Amino acid sequence: MFTRMSRETDDSSPGGYARWMDTRRLLRTFAIGIGTAGLLASGCSSGGSTPSASATGTAAPEGLGSYYAQKLSWRDCGVEGFECTTMTAPKDYDEPDGGDIELAVSRKKATGPGKRIGSLLVNPGGPGGSAIGYLQGYAALGYPAQVRARYDMVAIDPRGVARSEPVACLTGKEMDAYTQVDQTPDDDAEVNKLSEAFRKFAAGCEKRSGEILPYVSTVDTARDMDVLRALLGDGKLHYVGASYGTFLGATYADLFPARAGRLVLDGAMDPSLKAIDMNRDQTAGFEGAFQSFAADCVKQPDCPLGTTSTADAATELKRLFADLDAKPIPTGDDRPLGEALATTGVIAAMYDEAAWPQLREALAGARRSDGSGLLSLADSYYEREPNRKYANLMFANAAVNCLDLPPAFDGPDAVEKALPGFEKASPVFGRGFAWASLNCAYWPTKATGTSHRTEAKGADPIVVVGTTRDPATPYKWSRSLADQLSSGTLLTYDGDGHTAYGRGSDCVDTAINRYLLEGTPPTDGKKCS
Repeated sequence: MFTRMSRETDDSSPGGYARWMDTRRLLRTFAIGIGTAGLLASGCSSGGSTPSASATGTAAPEGLGSYYAQKLSWRDCGVEGFECTTMTAPKDYDEPDGGDIELAVSRKKATGPGKRIGSLLVNPGGPGGSAIGYLQGYAALGYPAQVRARYDMVAIDPRGVARSEPVACLTGKEMDAYTQVDQTPDDDAEVNKLSEAFRKFAAGCEKRSGEILPYVSTVDTARDMDVLRALLGDGKLHYVGASYGTFLGATYADLFPARAGRLVLDGAMDPSLKAIDMNRDQTAGFEGAFQSFAADCVKQPDCPLGTTSTADAATELKRLFADLDAKPIPTGDDRPLGEALATTGVIAAMYDEAAWPQLREALAGARRSDGSGLLSLADSYYEREPNRKYANLMFANAAVNCLDLPPAFDGPDAVEKALPGFEKASPVFGRGFAWASLNCAYWPTKATGTSHRTEAKGADPIVVVGTTRDPATPYKWSRSLADQLSSGTLLTYDGDGHTAYGRGSDCVDTAINRYLLEGTPPTDGKKCS
């Protein structure tokens, strides 16, 4: 599930990196409602070719020689300093003669001074977030100058995402209806309505994108990254991935340990978890984030949830959700604010403590029967434009998640049995998170992945970064991934919000910059604040 902060955020500020990244987060469970403008990867001027796989000292996997030997023709993107191209990969790596898929790539060359290290691939998470949008919107300008000086900054939109044959599922009007469906059903009729919404979403994806749905797994994308590595002329892949991007990076390292270079996995996922355990852990993570917000809120004179205790604040928020479930309020839009959209808006603000004042204002508005503030947060989360147009984030998110792991639940009865555990994990959000975990039960394509330990034996040191009060990727996931990786080292940020690099901690940033520039990882277990 993962947030969307306002595009009006000042990305030049010290925390701009983290806030921009909070528009591209893992959406592992909330496909129903707790669930940047793209620049075309094209241009008009010609560019040079890149070395073949043999030039990098790595042989192409059997049957894939033509893909590893293709030439990239770089073009001006129409955005100052950026080049764009496309690369071809097999739709099905097991049957490489069965058709191709075209993937969009962008880069900004190393600025100097200093000797160029190679390419630094970036991925902001999702699944479904546009890496090219992130590169052109922030990374190529906002990463530390010393890193940009010595790396070509590179991004590839994963298959099924944004510019790379995007998955499509619902129209804007259909998506508006989908995001308003009650995700805390109170009776059989509401359970049936929620289940039908999931079925309609899945059917829409199959109708509009059925040919690509079986081929958008994380493993497929990791293999695409290795093709790109070779085409860029790099013997090893250097990479910074956040949130879901950590799962992608760890998958790459496990598949190609000898080709894994300097990998930063920030806000890590735990590949060893089953979907139900992952969703329940995430539920507890958002509860912890709410507790941090509430503890701060009750100290503020304008706290709309009271000024006494966090427990009272939680009670007030639950009461507000119940009131909105019974009677939605106006928003100034043709969509009233009900419980589903309100919950999405609150969840969106949990990713970054910088959003807490905005959330207090939105909640205060809701108490006055003005739902516009929470609706705005929810719309930014879903990447909905005023013209009802949605980015394909939510569609790609479901397509990847439902392929990567078997569903958490096989039907409503299984959700009912699991409700006590979810509500224990979060009295505020647990019920909604549990029901949202039902979405993959109706997916038209059977999962190809399973939960598993990820060790990447033989890989160079890999830095895993964990934030102690991260709502979306709980800290214990970072600890677990660092322990699983044979060369993993854990860097801890003691703080709130999702991810750590670029969030204002000199300690974190210095440690990661040194690793990227010198190859020296921080001491395992290093803690920053």
